[in-house]
Amino acid sequence: MNIHTLRNLVGKTELKKQLAEENFKRITLSFYRYTKIDKPEEFRNELFQKWQKLNIFGRIYIATEGINAQLSVPETNLDKFKEQLEEDFPQMPLKIAVEDDGKSFYKLCIKTKEKIVADGLDDKTFDSSNVGKHLTAEEFNQEIDKGAIVVDMRNHYESEIGHFQNAICPDADTFREELPMVKKELDEKKHKKILLYCTGGIRCEKASAYLKHHGFKDVNQLHGGIIDYARQIKAQKITSKFKGKNFVFDERIAEKISDEIISKCHQCGNDCDTHTNCANADCHLLFIQCEDCAEKLSACCTKKCQEISTLSPEEQKTLRSGQNKKDCLSVYKSRLRPKLSEISNIS
Repeated sequence: MNIHTLRNLVGKTELKKQLAEENFKRITLSFYRYTKIDKPEEFRNELFQKWQKLNIFGRIYIATEGINAQLSVPETNLDKFKEQLEEDFPQMPLKIAVEDDGKSFYKLCIKTKEKIVADGLDDKTFDSSNVGKHLTAEEFNQEIDKGAIVVDMRNHYESEIGHFQNAICPDADTFREELPMVKKELDEKKHKKILLYCTGGIRCEKASAYLKHHGFKDVNQLHGGIIDYARQIKAQKITSKFKGKNFVFDERIAEKISDEIISKCHQCGNDCDTHTNCANADCHLLFIQCEDCAEKLSACCTKKCQEISTLSPEEQKTLRSGQNKKDCLSVYKSRLRPKLSEISNIS
């Protein structure tokens, strides 16, 4: 197969149109595994060819240390996909989405990376295979009831709309930032039993090994992450100790785990747990916005961005890089990428 066919060549608008016109059901799922992959680029190309034939969409990262995948699989091709996956990764656990409209992904994107999760760690300095004990949903709940310390290993914008009760939720933008923050927050003498959780479990693999390396003895992690926790509590009729929504990295943005709304609109302060990206393409800030504010500000984060979004594409381009670029640049910098402190003041 020509190398140019091993990537998507169709525009986003057309791909989304094709997705909307599909008349079959898709299943959103995810999986990961830390395992040695000798030739990531060759393996990437093999997977792309196989999964493209099955009409699979998704975002997949491959590195010498393993694979991290989020996929949208046509229901009719699910068994074939599982057969192929078993050949490459025997007995791979799959996490199935709890809320799924079949529109989670609109193309197949497989990339090779240095790591399948950007953690900033030198794996040669500690045993990354010495991970924490994996707990079921019921076991995780029981340990919470016993008073174990619970730590959210996700970014602040993820935990803002949903987290386990009484969890430590670090104010981190990235997993790389969060690891040293969590280590500093915890005390190995005071915090005897630690419970870690994340979206699907992959971040907790590295986090638990990292903490054990730094002297924490009783480190535990939620098996399958929040995604599988939601499946387990539903199947076993267990009371959820997770409140709110689970942030996901696809077109759905989040899936509801419980009925509580624990976050606020960043603009008016009313109860809201709906993330959106600013409609000004040159800002694209991720923030929480209610329907009233979205209507008032044309789905933008500030009035400045709202003004820019009403300009024609040509005018917006001129603002960014026109003939008088030096003069435009100061205007561009002052109007785009607003801070959250600005968002809260829109009157």
